Amino acid sequence: MLCVVVRLLGADHLLIRCQDGVERKARIPGSLRRRMWMREGDIVLAAPWDFKPDRADVVYRYSREELRRLVEKGLVPQELLELAEELA
Repeated sequence: MLCVVVRLLGADHLLIRCQDGVERKARIPGSLRRRMWMREGDIVLAAPWDFKPDRADVVYRYSREELRRLVEKGLVPQELLELAEELA
């Protein structure tokens, strides 16, 4: 699910707003902690937890070039782009 980073919470946790309009607390797994730095306004791919729907794991952070390609294909909703621009 595509999401926007709303706020950095610290201790490898983020507050994200997803495509479905729900704000979730997301954690950055160990494999991404030091490889990908997250900022407010970044578009990320997140996997919501099955047993606790208000939590998620960050799977991937899109770069500017990848995000441009997704927009060209029409895969990113306009409301997510507006929120990302507002937060950045």
